[in-house]
Amino acid sequence: MAAPKRNKVPFFSSLQTKYALSYLAIFAVVLLLLNTYPVLASQDLLFASKRDSLKSQTAVMSSALMELETLTADQVTRVMSMLDSMGLDRILVTDPSGLVLYDSTQAESGDGTDGEESAPPEEEPQDQYALYQEVVYALEGNDVFFSRYADSCFISTAASPIVYRGMVIGSIYILELDEAQGELLLSLQQNLRYISLVIAGVTLVMSAFFSKMLTARIAALLRAIRIVGEGEYGHRLQPVGRDEMAQLAEEFNHLTDRLQTTEEVRRRFVSDASHELKTPLASIRLLADSILQTDKMDPETVRDFVSDIGREADRLTRITEHLLALTRLDSLPAGRTEPVDLARVTERVLSMLAPVADAAGVTLESSCKSGCVVRATEDELYQVAYNLVENAIKYNFAGGRVFLSVYREKDQVLLEVEDTGIGIPEEDLPKVFNRFYRVDKARSREAGGTGLGLSIVRDTVRRHGGWVTARPRAAGGSIFTVGFPQYQPAEEEGKEAI
Repeated sequence: MAAPKRNKVPFFSSLQTKYALSYLAIFAVVLLLLNTYPVLASQDLLFASKRDSLKSQTAVMSSALMELETLTADQVTRVMSMLDSMGLDRILVTDPSGLVLYDSTQAESGDGTDGEESAPPEEEPQDQYALYQEVVYALEGNDVFFSRYADSCFISTAASPIVYRGMVIGSIYILELDEAQGELLLSLQQNLRYISLVIAGVTLVMSAFFSKMLTARIAALLRAIRIVGEGEYGHRLQPVGRDEMAQLAEEFNHLTDRLQTTEEVRRRFVSDASHELKTPLASIRLLADSILQTDKMDPETVRDFVSDIGREADRLTRITEHLLALTRLDSLPAGRTEPVDLARVTERVLSMLAPVADAAGVTLESSCKSGCVVRATEDELYQVAYNLVENAIKYNFAGGRVFLSVYREKDQVLLEVEDTGIGIPEEDLPKVFNRFYRVDKARSREAGGTGLGLSIVRDTVRRHGGWVTARPRAAGGSIFTVGFPQYQPAEEEGKEAI
């Protein structure tokens, strides 16, 4: 049979791609933070530094000018000439109406018209009035500071009112263009970009490597599952490491061990079942051919042959019934259980098998204690007891004895069947519950055995939480013991209440 076609996993649906993209997404967030937070933090620090510096300078200048009762262009120019401009690009002093009394750019050039070239980018004064927002706020009595970063340069402005005896007699406005700090911040941004590119490259390689390393083990597990799915139950994985993938590999190996064992049992079961079915079929075919090919066979011989065919057919029926019983035990869940008195069930079994025992010359004895109640189904308990007692009769000697006892031991209810028959060798005891296993095949066939009765007993008992053992009897024969958990009404009622 051709192997099923394996669909190729799309690239973006594969685990390796998803892991790699996950790593890249994480590092992309990290790189985004790396390229934004330091720059923004540096800008905030520089803004704060410039605010403190410019406000300090405007405070010094306004303190010097407030000594003048009235502000005139000559007086302001004389005072400002005595102050250090401290690297400022422009200084304006206005009267209460905003008229410019002093402009450092004009003072430096000696020509009022040249000052327009150094004016800030917002808007130049019109008619020698300082029409700046900062000046308006300052004339209202407010200290003002503005700063922004553009074109690799910090542009900072500050304005303060000039107050004399509680009255605003003017304002002072200063402008600073700091290209050095701007270049420094730009250099920081470029360095961060270079570092980010290096990290991105390393991250790409590492994400591909780690995702490949991780998904390689998953791919190996997937290949192993496909191999086992095609029937190679002997295939195993080599666990690597001590992580969850290693545990998964170990569980896979345990699973394949169980599958291999189950497959071997299945094949052996099919082989044994085929062999067991083939033997009576071959006998039936041989007997039927003998009848057909023999001319003028006397009626008595024909009757004997037909009787033999009937016996072989009965044997086929028993084998088929036992196989169906085992199939039901393997595939169907346990039926609805109820409290059952095991002693009462065994008494029915003894009554049913009494004629069989009389015909075989075997004596049946019993000792059944009261109160031996287990939770099971009555039919399955009957089947267990029937198979054990029937086997004890079949493999006994004429004049032998079968003793059945039911009693309690601690929290267990025990069913024990003891016989004085042929016994079981020590080396065969572990195998007697295997399907189609018989200690004495010739005698088993003569007795009508199928080799499935004890297997049915074992599987039925296990379905109800019990156990079964076989051991030789000291004086000859065998002892089979079955144990069930004793039924506890108080515990059952507690479970129902919960």
